[in-house]
Amino acid sequence: MLSVSGLQHWLSAGDERGDRKRNKMKLKEKIAVVTGAGSGIGEATARLLAREGACVFVVDRNLDAAHKVALAIQEDGFAAEACEVDVSDEEQVKNLINRVSLKAGRLDVLVNNAGFGIAGTAINTSLQDFEKILSVNVIGVFLGCKYAIPVMQRQGGGVIVNTASVGGLVGLKERVAYCASKGAVIAMTKSMALDHVRDGIRINAVAPGTIESPYFKEIFAKSPDPVALRAQLSARQPMNRLGTPEEIAKAILFLSCDDSSFATGSILTIDGGLSAA
Repeated sequence: MLSVSGLQHWLSAGDERGDRKRNKMKLKEKIAVVTGAGSGIGEATARLLAREGACVFVVDRNLDAAHKVALAIQEDGFAAEACEVDVSDEEQVKNLINRVSLKAGRLDVLVNNAGFGIAGTAINTSLQDFEKILSVNVIGVFLGCKYAIPVMQRQGGGVIVNTASVGGLVGLKERVAYCASKGAVIAMTKSMALDHVRDGIRINAVAPGTIESPYFKEIFAKSPDPVALRAQLSARQPMNRLGTPEEIAKAILFLSCDDSSFATGSILTIDGGLSAA
């Protein structure tokens, strides 16, 4: 099993066929941090970035979930390490970035993916819930960038990908706090991209539509009619289905590697056509 300390050994090991395969990896020898990586889009992203050669710090506020994902990556023969972090806590985020910088020597890719949603209109959303969503979805992204960017500046560049949402681009019923938070992520992404383009740092975001995630699986489980609810949520995408975490992970990989070298301040929308309707 490979930890961060085993990365160089893994990169140098293997037969000629394995060497050829590793040379084609899009993130070979890169150091990546993925937040909210214990499940859903974050888990799929951590696994994919690792398969593409990155050493991945699997970050989640649920350490057991982070360990499970990191172990699965290690069992596949790639490098990963689990980290317990609440992204809304400045000291924890600062310590995370310091830990990565000291242990790995650099930080090439930061995926600010941690986030969640609470249903509600402006009337029935409590101030406490509104602030809770902003603390994770907005402040968490801000803090990740605040402490990662200086590391990337010192090393001469890097990539940041923020997970926004189609809800930051169009209105969604009964998601006022969530839409507000994701709209803020989109605005921050564009602003920071301009601030740091001369540093060699590319900052972009993905805007997923409705994804088959643990969040929605829980909603379906609690619904009195899960089948009808699934059909309703599927129908709002012109493609008439939910997306998968793996589809979003592929978009994040694209923005994380040199395939998107001319993209910064971009919002890559993967929503089954919802925002086009």
